[in-house]
Amino acid sequence: MNDIRKYEAMAMFELPDDERGLLQQRFDALTGALRALDGIPADNVEPLVTVLELSNILREDVSVKLLSREELLSAAPEQYDGYFQVPGTLE
Repeated sequence: MNDIRKYEAMAMFELPDDERGLLQQRFDALTGALRALDGIPADNVEPLVTVLELSNILREDVSVKLLSREELLSAAPEQYDGYFQVPGTLE
């Protein structure tokens, strides 16, 4: 029960006793299942991000200047001091 109380203190809330007991049972079952992994030899296993054979299919990140500020602002219904001017959203 001390583990659950420690988590309760970190989360700054308190569980009823019946829920605390149920959560402790689930916590114990989970940690027991994870302890079974301790016996697997993994000394020479390289860490993976994914088990799938993936490669980057994205394009190169190349900066391209498409339109100038003046060209963009020329289509704006309203502008002020080189920026788009929009209606206020707060009153």
